[in-house]
Amino acid sequence: MRYALFAWLLVALWYLGAQWEQIQSLGLGDTDDNMRLMQVRALLNGQSWFDLRNYYLNPPGGFDIHWSRIVDLPIAGLILLLRPFLGTPEAERIACGIAPLLPLAIAFLGLAATARRLIGRQAWPLALALLVFACGSTMLMYAPDRIDHHGWQLAMLSLTVAGLSDPRHGRGGVIVGAASAVSLSIGLEMMPYAAMAGAIIALQWIWDRGEAKRVEGYALALGGGTALGYAAFASYANTVARCDALTPVYLTVMIVAGALLFALARLNPASRWLRLGLAVAAGAVIVAGFAYLFPQCLGRPEQVSPELAKNWLNNVREAKPIYTHPFRTAFPIVTLPLIGLLGAFVATKRAIDARSPNMVGWAAVALFTLFACVMLLWQTRAGPAAQLLAVPGAAALIWIAVPLMLASGNMLVRVFGTAAVVLFASGAFSALSVQYLPVDKPDARSQAINRAGARCPAFGNLAALNRYPSGTVFSFVDLGPRIIVVTHHKAVAGPYHRNGDAILDVQHAFGGSPEQFRGIAARHGASYLLVCPNMAESTIYRVRNPGGFYDRLARGEKFAFLQPLPLPKNSPLRLFRIN
Repeated sequence: MRYALFAWLLVALWYLGAQWEQIQSLGLGDTDDNMRLMQVRALLNGQSWFDLRNYYLNPPGGFDIHWSRIVDLPIAGLILLLRPFLGTPEAERIACGIAPLLPLAIAFLGLAATARRLIGRQAWPLALALLVFACGSTMLMYAPDRIDHHGWQLAMLSLTVAGLSDPRHGRGGVIVGAASAVSLSIGLEMMPYAAMAGAIIALQWIWDRGEAKRVEGYALALGGGTALGYAAFASYANTVARCDALTPVYLTVMIVAGALLFALARLNPASRWLRLGLAVAAGAVIVAGFAYLFPQCLGRPEQVSPELAKNWLNNVREAKPIYTHPFRTAFPIVTLPLIGLLGAFVATKRAIDARSPNMVGWAAVALFTLFACVMLLWQTRAGPAAQLLAVPGAAALIWIAVPLMLASGNMLVRVFGTAAVVLFASGAFSALSVQYLPVDKPDARSQAINRAGARCPAFGNLAALNRYPSGTVFSFVDLGPRIIVVTHHKAVAGPYHRNGDAILDVQHAFGGSPEQFRGIAARHGASYLLVCPNMAESTIYRVRNPGGFYDRLARGEKFAFLQPLPLPKNSPLRLFRIN
């Protein structure tokens, strides 16, 4: 495995060199990345470990975010390590560049172990090459400055696959249970995958009672690890029965599930049908108990108002099914998971025919890959996980087919057949093929929206606000987290469901009358109004509310209570003092 870590080091150094300019500009491209840095800053500035309330959005009360401190730790540690030598601003930049690459090392180890066990001892470089070069959606989660928690959860998913395929049953179960517990302690995004991993372990045991040790290890690690994660990382706000994080709701579920599975494994009846019946009964107890004790969690975990769901949450593009996206977007995302599914089924069939000890491991990988493909029909944000889980199957296809091509007596088959196999199994043909699809040239409006989306959050443009005394800035929801990271100002809202009331206030203020805007801004104590003409969010207000405050402002109307403030020449932003 040291060679896998060496490969990771080479990839990490390449990433840092290629994106050094972005790192130096603190290019946190996603709102979540900006909020993560603010959470780390608060911790280093003395905020309580269990207090995850952000006081820079929706001041003065702030709002509680549903994350945990787990992902804060490596970022904070890097800043503390580098700060004495580089100063705080540069230490933050370097830490945000390095931190996303740390979970990539875990992903390398997990996939390398899976490939060695199921494909061949020398197959791990192929699996890692597929991860780096074929899994575009997955690798985006490990790019420098992508400091949010998704990379860590994907790393735990890679360990889950390694645990499912581990020939040492007890160790494999502990790895799966611990990885699920860490992932759930970070956030609930991977809850469906954790549930599927538990179901697969139960199926392995139902089929072969010799898997009881895997179930025991899994049950103890899941229940104990989740309890430890809750005790060590759950915020004050998550000690109530909410549905969007590891709260007493899911803590109860995981402990009960672990206890029931451990009892079943210890009982371990000889009859396969009896094992199936007991497993179904245990699952029914968990589901029924959840529905009875926590009925509020049977709906959306965010528990937002119908208005906020309609106007915001239901319109998040990554939360829509893959088939709702344009072909150019969907095809490269879905291709590798389908190829990986094919490869996993082929490898499983070969293992069954050969009565290989890898049969159970390949069956688990095939089921997991199938589940990931189905998840794409629910939400496109499942793409990174689906691509990562496709790696073992895609690598197996290449490992099986390339020797057949090279063994041919025909040179054309050896050369072109090998190339065709690699292009197909890696999914590279999908990326190449979409390049030749006709592309509608974006109209002037689309070009303006794209330019604004790139320029308005840029560090240099927003940093110009620091010339003015610190205050609360009323701005677009999607600009809020970036404003509080780059400037000394506070902001009203960010795109987080626990910040829902403030999001609605922003929508009502921009969509209503000037008097309504002024009243809402005063209620939030806003000193400034910052807008970015043509930013995507601004177009929504103009389309939904023609004649509303923002629409009138965008058309050049002046208001007595707004005093324009100068910004550098060619700034894409417009700043006003609210009188």
